Formats: sequence, structure tokens, C-alpha cells
Amino acid sequence: MATEVEETIKRIQAHKGVMGVVIVNHEGIPIKSSLDNATSVLYSGLIGQLTEKARNVVREMDSTNELTFLRVRSRRHEILIAPDREFILIVIQNTTD
Repeated sequence: MATEVEETIKRIQAHKGVMGVVIVNHEGIPIKSSLDNATSVLYSGLIGQLTEKARNVVREMDSTNELTFLRVRSRRHEILIAPDREFILIVIQNTTD
């Protein structure tokens, strides 16, 4: 299983413009990352909070619905967030490429 995760991260990282990939556990702790530790912790904490807020918004609008993907885009970066029950996959892309 660890090999599959490594291969998936490598495949994602190979896409043009991808700056980093972070996998966060349900406690908001980065468990796998292609970024340095400080950046991984920063993204994990902030994106974890944002994801929880977005989940609550989706549930509040329709209690039978569930957040499956979130995309945040700024002038410099695009952050792709794929939350799951146990993990959150975060991909940071450079939008200027």
C-alpha cells in the first residue's frame, strides 16, 4: 500500500505546475509530503480548517450531501483539496506556468 501512495504522489508531482503534495491525517497532521516540514504544517493546519468549514456548509445546505472536492485559486497558486474520511489530499499548483 505504501508503494501505491508513493507512486501516486510521484505521478501527481510530475504534472506541470505542481509545487507540492501533502497528505494530512484526520487530526490535521501531515503524514506524507513533498514540501518542507514548516510549509507542510502550515498548509495542513489552514487547509484542514477550511475543509471542515466547507464540509459544514455543504451539510447545512443539504444534510444528505457530502463534500468531495474543493478548489481554491489565487493569482499565484491553485490548491486542490480532496477530503476523505481519514485523510485529506492537498495539491498545490503554480498558476503562472
